[in-house]
Amino acid sequence: MKKVRAAGYEYFIEKYQLRVIPHWHTSSVSSVGTSKATVMKDGLERTTFPPVRWPGDTIGDHLEFALKYDGINLGILSAVFSVVSASEIAAWIESKPTGKYTRRIWFLYEFLTGQTLPVNDVTQGNYIVLLESDEYYAADPGIRVKRQRVVNNLLGNREFCPVIRRTEKLLSMEEINIHQQCDELLKSYPPELIRRALCYLYSKETKSSFEIEHLKPSASRVERFIASLEMATKRDFCNKEDLIGLQNRIVDERFKDSDYRKNQNYIGEMISFRDQRIHFVCPKPEDVESLMAGLLVSHANMLENAPLLSAVIHAAIVAFGFVYIHPFEDGNGRIHRFLIHNILFLKNAVPDGLMFPVSAAVLKKPDLYDYALEAFSRPLLPLLKFDLDDLGQMTVSGETGNFYRYIDMTVQAEVLFEFVKMTVDHELAMELDFLMDYDRARKAIQEVIDMPDQKLDLLIKLCLQNNGRLSADKRRTHFAFLKNDELEVIEEIVQNELSGKRSLIE
Repeated sequence: MKKVRAAGYEYFIEKYQLRVIPHWHTSSVSSVGTSKATVMKDGLERTTFPPVRWPGDTIGDHLEFALKYDGINLGILSAVFSVVSASEIAAWIESKPTGKYTRRIWFLYEFLTGQTLPVNDVTQGNYIVLLESDEYYAADPGIRVKRQRVVNNLLGNREFCPVIRRTEKLLSMEEINIHQQCDELLKSYPPELIRRALCYLYSKETKSSFEIEHLKPSASRVERFIASLEMATKRDFCNKEDLIGLQNRIVDERFKDSDYRKNQNYIGEMISFRDQRIHFVCPKPEDVESLMAGLLVSHANMLENAPLLSAVIHAAIVAFGFVYIHPFEDGNGRIHRFLIHNILFLKNAVPDGLMFPVSAAVLKKPDLYDYALEAFSRPLLPLLKFDLDDLGQMTVSGETGNFYRYIDMTVQAEVLFEFVKMTVDHELAMELDFLMDYDRARKAIQEVIDMPDQKLDLLIKLCLQNNGRLSADKRRTHFAFLKNDELEVIEEIVQNELSGKRSLIE
């Protein structure tokens, strides 16, 4: 009778009943057969190996198997190291201290636990990289660790360390040269239009970012966010002081924070007058300081030790890491999208003098954006123990910090690349084409009747809001001075030049 035994990470999850976010790849070993078989189930890749691949019965055997066939998962390794015997791991390491998987496991144990195993340093042999560069995005050249003769090329640190795999999708998208494609696009438009478009694009990006959260901000809040976006091109905002200052500028005066949050927050929706559906539980407040410190150090580490790392990969780590930590009471989503801009400019992915309207692309595909957010939040939710009181105050029990420290952000990077590609291929050109059409419409209307610019812009907007025609009510209250034949020509101009472009002006 055919039997299948769990191996690698799955072995530890079953043996110790670990509460961990599922790994993208799981392994088992069959009792019969000569070949392996891989299937996709519930979005995860599951491989069954033939009997000859059974790793053995020790902790070290399955750790080595996990790294060899399942890959790196810092969250699961951290959970394993918290329950297995350090002496058993040390004994296994001493049995073959120079093996490449042994040294990696040894390094990761001390890196993740902060404890030093009673094992002598490796004193000879070549250095090995922790992450294989053909499988993972990694720091280059990384940091040499003499103890295990390992090159630590992780993108983060013990407090916050994401992993992103080099999938076929990401490798194909890496070929996109954002800066070059933007430069080529801009050559198709007059320099004067580009200069004028900048203000329009800042306003568009601001309104799109608020609209993603279904918010209708006041004019003053819009202006404050525009001013903040303009600063995103000028300096690195990935430090605590600047992030708090940014939060203060973009939220309602009553919800400014002077520090990271001290309360438990969450994202949910009311499904009845007394019940809520919880979508995401944020880290406990006592974990926020270390998580944010880790995120900011990871950012600095990537700038210094991974200068060739894709700007989009870098932006995905910082922006999604930030929104998952949710360090403030309000404004987290807008800051998350602000950080995308900030990193793209810091990494010189976007030409000077250009606003990159990525939020407009997000608005076009909200389901894709939700998919990126839920790739982490959905599997996390069943692992958490929390209660809500009658006032909606949440209490989370147990140790949960490591769930947020060690995230596989491959999906988030893939989705951000898609939005960046959409922005380069469609949104930027669409916005610039709209401005050219708008200028042409304005000029044509001014030949019909010369009116103040503000009146002219309002007239076009009102026509676009009513399928190209000015409503009788708006004509009576705002444009009673227009003659019938003038209005008829103006409506025809709007319909011909700007038909179907209402969403671009709003």
